[in-house]
Amino acid sequence: MSAPTKQRPTTDERAATGVATLEAEGIHILREVAGEFDRPALLFSGGKDSTVLVHLAVRAFAPLPPPFTLVHVDTGHNFPEVLRFRDELVERYNLKLHVAEVQDWIDRGKVQERPDGLRNPLQTVPLLDTITEQRYDAVIGGGRRDEERSRAKERVFSVRDAFGRWDPRRQRVELWNLYNGMHKPGEHVRVFPISNWTELDVWRYVAERDIELPSLYFAHQREVYQRDGMWLTPGQWGGPDDDGELVEKTVRYRTVGDGSCTGAVESDAATVEDIIEEIKASRLTERGASRADDRISEAAMEDRKREGYF
Repeated sequence: MSAPTKQRPTTDERAATGVATLEAEGIHILREVAGEFDRPALLFSGGKDSTVLVHLAVRAFAPLPPPFTLVHVDTGHNFPEVLRFRDELVERYNLKLHVAEVQDWIDRGKVQERPDGLRNPLQTVPLLDTITEQRYDAVIGGGRRDEERSRAKERVFSVRDAFGRWDPRRQRVELWNLYNGMHKPGEHVRVFPISNWTELDVWRYVAERDIELPSLYFAHQREVYQRDGMWLTPGQWGGPDDDGELVEKTVRYRTVGDGSCTGAVESDAATVEDIIEEIKASRLTERGASRADDRISEAAMEDRKREGYF
């Protein structure tokens, strides 16, 4: 009698196993944060990555609410759809929310409006001030290694000095699933529980857990104008200029950051399943395709990480 032939897993079966493993890793990291730190916080933008973080936290600590305060650095240029989604999520899961308004720091003269009108680069000072004032000792973020080169260098637990700065020489070796949260008074640790995820993993997890996301992520009709090869939405942040023209397009957003620098992509993907197939075929990262602030220079995100934002 011949031995039974072992069936090889299908692509979908391998993907499901991978997402389950990533979920278990993320939950383990969040529980480590809760055990090692006194005042952890979770950075929340209303985007898919930070929303997945919230869902991991809810699963990690159910039936109790997650022991993390959500922190949103609001540039004042956020999409209204995202702000509504943020507030509904906070209410649904009985979460704590701390909002740092960039406009407050502008009014106090601690940061100044930029000539190009972008406010994403202005988030660093409000974030660092908030971490200091609220005495957060761990700040959880949704950074992924496939977004941008500087993010690929990060540890899962990443130490920041008393000024919030990242120094590659001070990062610790991480063996297996052992994380070192030790830090000096005044320092804090950034934590990246979905560091090993890709954009496709995030969407597969959204499908697996039926996670609700802001409507901006799905194809819809919208008036947009083109600047530097990117489709931007008109709003209180300005645009189009005298040479620009508003046109109606079927678009969606791959990331939902500040409206003055976040571009839409032309797409007919109206469901999570459509988006998964679209991403499989895409050769552009979401930040390369849709974030004007990352095009300022090749080292834009690296600079912001050293200054203390990321």
